[in-house]
Amino acid sequence: MRSTFHGLETAKRGMFTQQSALYTTGHNISNANTPGYTRQRINFQTTLPYPGIGMNRPQIPGQMGTGVEAGSVQRVRDSFLDLQFRGQNQTLGYYEAKASSLSQMEGILNEFSTDGISKVMGQFWQSLQDLSGNPENRGPRTVVLERGKAVADTFHYVYNSLTTIKKDLANEIGVSVTEVNSLLKQISEINKQIGEIEPHGYLPNDLYDQRDVLVDQLSKYVNIKVEKVPSGGNASPIAEGQYNIKLIGADGTEQGDLVVEDIPSVIGMDPATDSDGDGVLDTPTGNVTNVTLNGAQISVSDFSKGKLKGIIETFGYGADQGAYPEMLKKLDKMAYEFATEFNKQHGLGVDFNGVDGKPFFDGVTSEAGAAANIFVAITDPNEIAAATKPSSPPVPPAPPVDQGDGSNALALSKVKEKPLAGLGSATIDSFYQGMIGRLGVETQEAKRQAANSGILLQSIEGNRQSISSVSLDEEFTDMVRFQHAYNAAARNITTVDEMLDKVINGMGRVGL
Repeated sequence: MRSTFHGLETAKRGMFTQQSALYTTGHNISNANTPGYTRQRINFQTTLPYPGIGMNRPQIPGQMGTGVEAGSVQRVRDSFLDLQFRGQNQTLGYYEAKASSLSQMEGILNEFSTDGISKVMGQFWQSLQDLSGNPENRGPRTVVLERGKAVADTFHYVYNSLTTIKKDLANEIGVSVTEVNSLLKQISEINKQIGEIEPHGYLPNDLYDQRDVLVDQLSKYVNIKVEKVPSGGNASPIAEGQYNIKLIGADGTEQGDLVVEDIPSVIGMDPATDSDGDGVLDTPTGNVTNVTLNGAQISVSDFSKGKLKGIIETFGYGADQGAYPEMLKKLDKMAYEFATEFNKQHGLGVDFNGVDGKPFFDGVTSEAGAAANIFVAITDPNEIAAATKPSSPPVPPAPPVDQGDGSNALALSKVKEKPLAGLGSATIDSFYQGMIGRLGVETQEAKRQAANSGILLQSIEGNRQSISSVSLDEEFTDMVRFQHAYNAAARNITTVDEMLDKVINGMGRVGL
């Protein structure tokens, strides 16, 4: 036999459920501008019908609905778009870091101004040609001396500036490592909170949002893979569980866990191998070999893309690999070969007083540090060996040297045209042009890839926002819809109340 109050209970459930939907809509509207917020929805589901299956069930035509209930409050989110976003985000972080570092290197080399190495060296070669035509004049000699000092000073400036930026990149690596460790710690703490709530059957949607924001930020630094680990207990079937975050290497394989269910409470650097406390485990060469993430040493070779990898690749890793170590090494090689060949030719001539030419440049005993240490050794313009050394000693009272001879100065100016074995049979100019050309191509490629990755990321984020973000128009529509359903359920209760009033107050009054 059906209950007399069956209609009241059905209408009451409808009111409560629509009320819950209105509350959820209000929560969405309130967080329309909250970063990382994912809109939520009530999953409506019908309650168990009456009567249930059994031998004692009442004999009525069929089962009757008993109303609706809120099954769960769920986030509206597409996990596939999250995966796409994080994959593209680490690509963007990698190329942005490389483009920024290489652009700074381009700015230091400054080849589009009058202060670049090629322009200063060009002026030096020109001064030698001018000297060859007027070697007896002190003015051109003084110009050669000053131009030589300008070449040495330019080498110093470029080398020291690149070294300074390299140190700044080391600090940036330390800051990035600290940021990654901070993100890992925050994700671990949220994991613990989620693990305490989900076993009770609840869905901590706001905690899910906070965790996903942190994972999105983490994905810019390193290539990660997120695995969902169930919290156990009486967790809902749609509960997302805790995140186990793995580091993905360059070959696509898993390199280890960054965040697990039970992460150590203290995440820091290894003071024994991190001498300057920046989170970078350095080697005697100053290049990065390992970084400490989540208390574990991670080899640089285990990183795929990401901002951290991009900075490390330009700063330097392994055996002088990286954009800055390679450029400094080439700069040293160029300065050493230039000074050595120039000194060799200078020694084949004689100066204004007939003395054999002595080394014009000094501080270049080896390639290492040549660009930083090169300097002009002579101080008197008359010591420039502009003349060619005579084949036989002059006979007194003849002058020791023809002071109008500038043939060796001309030979010195042609040093730039000599293929040098130390530069791979390239001339000084062509070797430097190759350095600058390769840098320009790498910088342009990094900028292009960064721009392309940014466009793709915006497209993915737009798709993700179209699904997960709060649309006020849609929420207003839902609010009106739920309000009308609530009012209809309330009106249903009024109707049932009138029916019951007739039963309670109108029955048994026949003839009165």
